[in-house]
Amino acid sequence: MEERPSGIRDSDVRDALRAWGIDPVTLEYAPVGFGDYHWTATDTRDRRWFVTVADLDHKSWYGEGTEAALRGLRDAMDTAVALREAEPDGRLDFVVAPVRTADGESVRGLGPGHAVSVFPLMSGTAGHFGETLTPHDRALVVDLLAGLHRTVPPASARALPPEFATRPQLELALGELGNPWHGFGPYAEPARHLLADHAAALRHRLDEFDRRAGELKAASAPLVVTHGEPHPGNLLRAGERRLLLDWDTVGLAVPERDLWLVVAGPDDLLRYEESTGRKPNPSALALYRLRWALNDIAEFLTLLRAPHGPTPDARQSWNALADTVRTLAAEA
Repeated sequence: MEERPSGIRDSDVRDALRAWGIDPVTLEYAPVGFGDYHWTATDTRDRRWFVTVADLDHKSWYGEGTEAALRGLRDAMDTAVALREAEPDGRLDFVVAPVRTADGESVRGLGPGHAVSVFPLMSGTAGHFGETLTPHDRALVVDLLAGLHRTVPPASARALPPEFATRPQLELALGELGNPWHGFGPYAEPARHLLADHAAALRHRLDEFDRRAGELKAASAPLVVTHGEPHPGNLLRAGERRLLLDWDTVGLAVPERDLWLVVAGPDDLLRYEESTGRKPNPSALALYRLRWALNDIAEFLTLLRAPHGPTPDARQSWNALADTVRTLAAEA
């Protein structure tokens, strides 16, 4: 996030790092990503760290409330650590997992509504969400996903249904289009008008989602370990290696949960099938593509139907909401 979290000071982060035995010489806020907050640190031994502070109020896919969110985040981070540690042959060396505290924890609470985890700061070139992968990069990422999907699931990995936890917020917003959304902030009313213009198309896409989710459940396809968000923004290029960051969405699901974000055509699908023996399901690919867009709309609406100002993060949410709604409507 570009904006710092309210109520979390650098000194709070510095104090939290003691659980990892890290005494920072430098600690700087890093305005990157969207959703979580990040710092970079260099300690007295000249080791460099990437520190993530999660806002537990915005982790609804783990369950209701901050306690459920903390448990879910801990399961996800424990899963990433287990994946990294489980393969001594290096097959999963692309997993950028958190380091454990002296007490063996992968994540620790920070105040009443946040949690902190610590990662080694990796060298490489970070990708950007929305960029187009080259055929070479796609092949490398398809291969690492195939390796991930063949892995025996750690005990901490949760099964994740296709339904998205933010759907009630989207349904609520669609049901309140007749009344002005005053009192929230500058982007609330534009968001209401946007949804009103495309309400029929959005409801049609929700019906499509329900149909495809029902078909997937009826098929009872085996579940595998999935990353959840293997897009270029979570990809780090280190020479010929490709590393995957941000494992807070890891969980058990069908492979298409990952694949739709990477594959661009029949060659990529065939490469995956030859590596795993599993043929990707076109309807499941379409389901998870649609799920991503609907969930994004719900999350952006949640932010814009809450108190906000004309900040960079609010403006980014409004622009992304408008693009996503119009794209979904055009495809209806």
